[in-house]
Amino acid sequence: MNTVRIRMLGAFHMFVNNECIDATIGKSKKGLALLQYLILRHEAVVPNQTLIDALWPSEENSNPDNALKTLVSRFRVILNQCSPKLGSCIAAGRGGYRFSLLHGMTIDMYEFEECIRGLKGVHELADQGEAIYQRVLEIYIGDLLQDDQQDEWASGMGIYLHEQFIKSVYAYLSLLKKKGTSEQIVQICRLALETDPFDERLHLELMQALSKVNRNDEALMQYKHVADMHYRYHGEKPPEGIHGFYKHIIKADEILDRSVESIREELKASGDVRGAYICDYSVFREIYSLQMRNLERFGASMYVAVIMITGIASEPIEDETLEKIMTALGEVLGQHLRKGDTVSRFDSSQYALLLPSVNMETGRMVMERMKQIFYRKHPDLRIMFNYRVAPINMPAELPTLSKGKNE
Repeated sequence: MNTVRIRMLGAFHMFVNNECIDATIGKSKKGLALLQYLILRHEAVVPNQTLIDALWPSEENSNPDNALKTLVSRFRVILNQCSPKLGSCIAAGRGGYRFSLLHGMTIDMYEFEECIRGLKGVHELADQGEAIYQRVLEIYIGDLLQDDQQDEWASGMGIYLHEQFIKSVYAYLSLLKKKGTSEQIVQICRLALETDPFDERLHLELMQALSKVNRNDEALMQYKHVADMHYRYHGEKPPEGIHGFYKHIIKADEILDRSVESIREELKASGDVRGAYICDYSVFREIYSLQMRNLERFGASMYVAVIMITGIASEPIEDETLEKIMTALGEVLGQHLRKGDTVSRFDSSQYALLLPSVNMETGRMVMERMKQIFYRKHPDLRIMFNYRVAPINMPAELPTLSKGKNE
């Protein structure tokens, strides 16, 4: 048995074993219109007079019943030429004719209506529910017989099916918004807009979804597209809802621009940053975490150094004197270390330093330079400048303590 597929949504097409037979059945325009009319009525018997009025609305015929009978007979022959017994899909009934869905025959309109019935009672996107919504979008590729010259008998059903499609899309979008899947909403809206390019809600949902995923430029392009369509085809500006959202996007962009400019001005006002950054130990630890992420990304290293001030021969240093010495040392470190280095007061007599992008040798050289600068600035202090340098990831064996004093 051959498989027969009939498409009523969008352009009308008929296939037998996936081979299009439009050219053959299109030889009889009245016969094709008869088939389409009966399909719309499903399998209900349509009276002869109703068919005559629909197919010959303004034509006078001395024997209309015979004309209908002849049309049916000839069109059945055409259908049978395409596939054996295909003509039996136009079946005679009491006082009229009906469409008969043959074995192996599918019609997209019927499947669409079945999907719409299947969506009743669907309130969440379980696997089956989402599959039906996706199938609706696959089937409804256009309005009913939209590429044919619309007769009055087809327009009513076309409007009904279009409304059902839009309602199902709205319901699908509402469920997707509960899940927060904005990217999928963008895809669904764009697909549905191919069928109904003037639907206000679809455009608005699309722009909102684009905005939520930080694609404001695309949202603005969408608004300009909608505005152009309304001016071109309707001679008017876009609906207020769409225009209102456009103003919202523009306002948000203006706020962001002002915020960026404000931050830039504040950063520039802070002046040229020189020397190391001196901070509390809690901030010191946060900076360590941040720098380690960056250094690991580029395969670089980071060393930690500790500077400790003690009295010569372990002589105690008075608290007030020690505080002055530590303050002076902090000034030296802040002024003479690199911009990328970080310094924090570890306790009353120690400073902790983060030295990114150095090795053991260069780390010791930095400490020796700080020691020399400090002694040169404060030659009268009788103290020991002690330090240790070690890589962050090798705490097991610290290097030998290096000491220095003013003699």
